[in-house]
Amino acid sequence: MPHFIIDCSDNLQTKKTPDQIMKVVYVAAESTGLFAQNDIKVRLSFYKHFMLGQGKQHFLHVSSYIIEGRSKEQIAQLSRLIIESLNQLLPDVDFLSVNVYEFDLTTYCNKSLIDPLNFEKDRHFLL
Repeated sequence: MPHFIIDCSDNLQTKKTPDQIMKVVYVAAESTGLFAQNDIKVRLSFYKHFMLGQGKQHFLHVSSYIIEGRSKEQIAQLSRLIIESLNQLLPDVDFLSVNVYEFDLTTYCNKSLIDPLNFEKDRHFLL
């Protein structure tokens, strides 16, 4: 955790590489200091089929999934920093957006939490 899932129009590949787009999101998330560097995960899907408003050609949306516990101000800073960074990389993209969803810590599980040697139930165990 966290996961940053980028959905965007296929035609953005003519503007920037997938690695360039993902790196901007990764660096923005890391720079907030809200997450351990090794915890950040970014992935990207291009959509060949999509519909936008008249005259619009491109879109990019980031769905951010983080564990609860941060302030609204921290979450707003994260959203704004991601958008500002993407806007610098892709200034002529018609739609740039981000939304942050918070996971309930009591319902979240990962591989570390089920390890029998993780007596403290630390989600970062052996990472």
